[in-house]
Amino acid sequence: MNALRLGYGTNGLTDLRLEDALGLLADLGYDGVGLTLDHMHLDPLAPGLAARTARLARRLERLGLDVTVETGARYLLDPRRKHGPTLLDDDEDARWMRIRLLIRAAGIAADLGAHALHCFSGVLPDGVDTDTALKRQSDSLEHVLQAAEAAGVPLAIEPEPGHLLATVADFHRLRTDLGDPPALGLTLDIGHCQCLESASPADCVRAAAPWLRHVQIEDMRRGVHEHLPFGEGEIDFPPVLAALAATGYRGLTVVELPRHSHAGPQLAAESLTFLRQGGTR
Repeated sequence: MNALRLGYGTNGLTDLRLEDALGLLADLGYDGVGLTLDHMHLDPLAPGLAARTARLARRLERLGLDVTVETGARYLLDPRRKHGPTLLDDDEDARWMRIRLLIRAAGIAADLGAHALHCFSGVLPDGVDTDTALKRQSDSLEHVLQAAEAAGVPLAIEPEPGHLLATVADFHRLRTDLGDPPALGLTLDIGHCQCLESASPADCVRAAAPWLRHVQIEDMRRGVHEHLPFGEGEIDFPPVLAALAATGYRGLTVVELPRHSHAGPQLAAESLTFLRQGGTR
């Protein structure tokens, strides 16, 4: 079995400057970082993006940190609407705000040498039927996939509870609808598997193995979409970690605790110890 390559998400370190967050993770011994593009960490909408990205690439190289680029910032595009706009919005101009962000993120990911670019579908808008939303999702992602393929970075879409694309089965439907493009892969969130998938998290990992491009991990309870520190939920982690290692997946497995930035440095240290010790409670 291969040893997992572990990272920590910057969305759980938003009280730290990016420079300090990266230094912390390197000092702790993480293999990489899940970088959420946001106003406090490599703002993709602010001036001087190319120069800032180049500086970050050099910093990551000096620290020996690999990276995946995540696009789940809550209020980056709309300061009043969480995760808005999405790929599913009624307004075409609004959808293109999200598409353009993802296209720009593909370029950033390429410049940073990221192993994957993460995204999600968004929530079904009020008054929009599922068939219409599915078509919007496919049409929007075709543009993003072209950019990801040109950048040489796989697009890893995440099933998100409450979103149009909520389960691994939804991912496979999208993959089929798009003609199984090589650039499309899966972000598997282990907590989400516990929350709403019918299979166990370990079985989800085994079933998803051919399409894994990015993995997020945290504890969670059945039926409750709340990211929890390890040991506070219900997941049996040793079988999950063994299943991940057995797949041969070599991307980052990133701790995802976006509501715990107030304790980010402590939880980053505790999470790494927990995972390195095999996930035994």
